[in-house]
Parts: sequence; C-alpha cells; structure tokens
Amino acid sequence: MSDLPSAIHPDILPRLDPEYVAIHNKYIAHRVPPHTIPWHPDIRNAPYIPGGSPVRTVGAVKDISLENCKIRAFIPEGTPPSQGWPVLLYIHGGGWTLGSIDTLNSFISRQCKENNCVSVALDYRLAPENPYPAAVEDTVDALKFIYHSGKAEFNANVNKIAVGGSSSGGNLAAIACLKAQELTPPIPIIFQLLIVPVTDNTASVTDDRYPSWNELQNTVWLCEGRMMWFRNMYLPDPATWTEPDNSPMFASDAALAKVPPAFICVCELDILRDEGIAYGEKLKSLGVKVETKVYPRAPHQILGMDAALKVGKQQADDAIKAVGDAFKAA
Repeated sequence: MSDLPSAIHPDILPRLDPEYVAIHNKYIAHRVPPHTIPWHPDIRNAPYIPGGSPVRTVGAVKDISLENCKIRAFIPEGTPPSQGWPVLLYIHGGGWTLGSIDTLNSFISRQCKENNCVSVALDYRLAPENPYPAAVEDTVDALKFIYHSGKAEFNANVNKIAVGGSSSGGNLAAIACLKAQELTPPIPIIFQLLIVPVTDNTASVTDDRYPSWNELQNTVWLCEGRMMWFRNMYLPDPATWTEPDNSPMFASDAALAKVPPAFICVCELDILRDEGIAYGEKLKSLGVKVETKVYPRAPHQILGMDAALKVGKQQADDAIKAVGDAFKAA
C-alpha cells in the first residue's frame, strides 16, 4: 500500500471502477483526510471533488437569507406554467460539517434547466459550531419558506415540491419528509431523491444489519474513520443517535408510511450502501413506492464527478429523470 495519505486500500483497489482509480491516484491520493488532523474551519476550504461538470446557465439565480441560513434559487428561463414552476429543494452533503451554498450547484442547476423547475440549494448551519439539530431546523425553515413564500419569490407551484439530497443532505431530505407531516398546516411533498443517504446514525462496523460498514470500512473518500468523525461533530451526544430527526430509520411506521415516493441511489463501494438499501426496503414494506439503484464499482462521491466518470454521469442522469418523472406525474 502506498504511503500517500489517501492512497487506495488494497482491500478496495481491485473492486473500484478503473476510471475512478485513475482520477483518485492523480488528484486525491495525496490529500490529507480531514478526520486525521485537528479540526479547524479552514478544512472547509480544501479543494472540492475533481471531475464535476460546469454550472448550467438558467433564467435567474436568487440568493435569499432566512433566519439562520440562506437558500439559492435557480429559476428556469421562459414563462412559468399557469400554476407556477415545480420546486426541488436539494440539500448538499459533507457530513453536516463541510460544504456550502456552492456545493453541487452544477447538479442543482441542471435539475432546473432540464426539468423546468425552481431548484433550490440550501446553505444550512454546519457542525461542530452548530451541531444537531441546527441542520434539521434550517431544512424545515427552508421548506416552510418555499411553501409559504415561494409563489411570490420565484413563481413556485407549492403543490409540486420535491426534496433531495446527497449523503448527510440525503439524511436531511428524508427527515424533511417526516417533519413536513408535523407542520401546521402539513406541507405536501410529492417526491424524495435520496442519493447515498445516511439513514441510521447507530450503524457501526460491528453491526450485522448493515454489512457494508464492516466490508467497506477502508473504502475511499468515506471510510469508517471519516464517517464517525462527521457523526461525532454533528451528534456529540450518542443518546440522540436513535432520534428520528437524525436517524429516519427510527421513525414510527405510521410516519414512514406517509412519506412520498422515493428514488434511492446507493454505491456498491460506499460504507452507507446497506443502510440506504434497508431504508428503501422499510418504506416499501409500509406501502411507499420506492426505486433503489446500486451503482456498481462506485464509491460514495460519484455525483460530484459526473464530467469525469461514466458511472457518475449515469447517477446524475438517473436522478434528473426521476425528479422530472415525479413532476410530470404530480
């Protein structure tokens, strides 16, 4: 095994997509993993994942400040439908600790352009400065703003709201679908797009419910050490790990049965693979329409590498189509 700080572990190397291996060795292997050094906010300034596509040109981009966070709305070109544009609230990943309003703007703007929807990026408060439940509160605030003010702010059709997110953002998107039911009035969400989501913050390498945690503890990008670093930043009190507001797997069957249809994307070589699959199976068992797709030989972060990896582009294409189909069916 190479002595580079992010070298690919020999357990994982033969299983990885060769396209990914070449990019990792060129751009990522020399990076010092953030969980191996003392925490400092400057860690957030590290280079982003290589191989992403450019931000698309849309009709307008509007940044709006909410009470504790910001949103960025990508608004389509042209005249909105008579009922207004459908809306996708998309929540970035980064272990509730990293990332910003700029994260995944290429994918979010593509959703806007190809699905003729207002596509909203959420700049939620980050741990460790703002641990749980700050990110959940900001997600709910953004959802409420879209529902109550979206028509006036960006010609939104507030009866066609979808939510989505990647990794920790997928966690927050799943939670948004649960929290929306509790609001007065409840906010109707028509669809959820969960890409490599965290669904159970009690998962561990000794957990036989989710074999991927042990099998892939040395995987690239999101190894067990990095995932636990994120969890401990955001959830410093283990007593909270089973709360549905951070582990949607622990929500009541009654609440889970009322969530909207889901498209769940998981990656074969992602430590989070099996909890994403298990969440989909649980929803299916309760009568929720779910499609789950596993991307072969792929690690956690391929959505951000859609210009460099065929499998990354496939995941992005599938996610665009899933949201578009949901809006057409609504």
